[in-house]
Amino acid sequence: MNLTIRYIFIIACCLSTLLSYSQKPKKIYIEYFGFAVKDSLKGDNVTTFVRSDQDQIHVVHEGIDMWCDKAIYYQNENFIEAFSDVRMKQGDTINMTSKYVEYSGITQLAFAAGDVVLTEPQSTLTTDTLYFDRTKQQAFYQSKGKVVRDSSGTITSQVGRYYMDTSKYRFLKDVVLVNPEYTLKTNQLDFYSETGHSYMYGPSTIVGDSSKIYCERGFYDTNNDTGYFIKNSKINYNNREVIGDSLYFDRNRSFASATNNITVTDTINKSVIKGHYAEVFRAKDSVFITKRALAISVQEQDSLYIHADTLMVTGKPEHRITRAYYNAKMYKSDMSGKADSIHADHKSGLTQFINIERFNTGDAFSVKRKPVIWNLGNQMTGDSIHLISNVEKEELDSLKVFKNAFLISKDTLGDGYNQIKGQRLIGLFENNELYNVDIIKNAEIIFYSRDDNDTLIGINKSKSGNINLQFDGPYKIITLLNQVDGDIYPESQFPKNARQFRGFDWRGEEQPKSVEDLFIDDQPLKLPVIKGLDPFVPEEEFFDEALMKRVNSAEKEDKNEENKAARQIPKPKKSTIIEKPTVKAQTPSKSSVKKKDNR
Repeated sequence: MNLTIRYIFIIACCLSTLLSYSQKPKKIYIEYFGFAVKDSLKGDNVTTFVRSDQDQIHVVHEGIDMWCDKAIYYQNENFIEAFSDVRMKQGDTINMTSKYVEYSGITQLAFAAGDVVLTEPQSTLTTDTLYFDRTKQQAFYQSKGKVVRDSSGTITSQVGRYYMDTSKYRFLKDVVLVNPEYTLKTNQLDFYSETGHSYMYGPSTIVGDSSKIYCERGFYDTNNDTGYFIKNSKINYNNREVIGDSLYFDRNRSFASATNNITVTDTINKSVIKGHYAEVFRAKDSVFITKRALAISVQEQDSLYIHADTLMVTGKPEHRITRAYYNAKMYKSDMSGKADSIHADHKSGLTQFINIERFNTGDAFSVKRKPVIWNLGNQMTGDSIHLISNVEKEELDSLKVFKNAFLISKDTLGDGYNQIKGQRLIGLFENNELYNVDIIKNAEIIFYSRDDNDTLIGINKSKSGNINLQFDGPYKIITLLNQVDGDIYPESQFPKNARQFRGFDWRGEEQPKSVEDLFIDDQPLKLPVIKGLDPFVPEEEFFDEALMKRVNSAEKEDKNEENKAARQIPKPKKSTIIEKPTVKAQTPSKSSVKKKDNR
């Protein structure tokens, strides 16, 4: 080996030695103490430090400062036990106090016990026992803890973990967040102390004075009192329950919105509204819903269904009003109807079928097509129609058609149409069946008269001041009143072009005959994709492989088996919760610490 190569080899060995030395952890340094005691039974490398009358013991190690009244320092193992009024500080942000602390300069893992308080700029954590891994910058407890944040409230849980780099808490098992406005309960809560953002996983509830929220995955902004919830989510507003694929909630505005597969249930008035987008204003007692909107008035005998482009339900529970507009339709088993708009007052039982002319829209229905109602083969149209129900009996009571009233029914056997028209129409119901109709003012009739054998007698075309029509089973009894003018004509002598009044408009093909028929004119619906929240991804346990490798490496460096056994870092079970340790108020002896840490 020549001289140059020999020098290179020597330099490389020196660099390797320096690098190996630099990677070794620094020794724990005792900055200040009152007096020190050596115990021959413990060995020369074990020193007990006691505070002075002026100040506590001050311990320093790689950016961490610790103060206590008494400390036992194991020099060879670079390990220290701190007793009584222990304070630990890392930088300007992390402060911890407790009755007892174990700290390893090799693993940089600390264990604190007895009235532990960890303080960071946004929150304060208190618990009985706490592990603090300085390498990963994480703290962990599993014996119940409490976190207090001024603007968010108080959070308690059986298990908790704090990530200092991201100011994030992960709370597990029996998690409860108590705020003056609400109480949040969940199985798991990820909470960011800087922003106040919370992420809930598993069955979760948020209960306030006037609302209760349930979800199995959700987000809540504790600073602004807003939330977003998915997966079996629902909101209860005292007398309303809102269910949807996704829900948004704003507590300050008393507002909630829902998207996709929505059901809003009125528990007091026994009504249900469905659709795919909804807005609920609790303070105004109003619900707005669209996208295949459907209102259902639940009745014991026969429910009433109303469908429109948009539905609004407003008013206090004792006086609710439903508004359906833009091509509104109604269906019952014995009655159905259509109008541009439907207005239903649930207290009075009045349902109005209205056309609001919207010119220059290209919608012929809103301008020309009048409101229409079908009942047992009878079609009734007019400029507006009022349907009155008996609220207590949940039965139809009467019907009023205002201006241009027109009643049409098909002839029982032929292809003709019975027709009655006039200025107004008043109908009466019994057992939800129309049994009496009065046509008032300028009444006209075209009627196919038949005998008891259903043989056509002739076609009656007459005028009078008023006409009364009564339904007696399959027969109709017609009475013309005041200024009667007309006659019955044989069918052969009655021109076909005269068999329909001006304005005749049979619309039987439009009649909804089932709930599904209410949607027959709707355009295909494309629901938005709910992005939602990312599913929970389990993270490695606090005592993961990397941490246990550090602990095992430290144990290998400890040549003193007796001392190593006395100061082994606790290794908890793999289960989520371990039995809560008993922490005595007095300063623990070394033997008691050993017993506790190896439980």
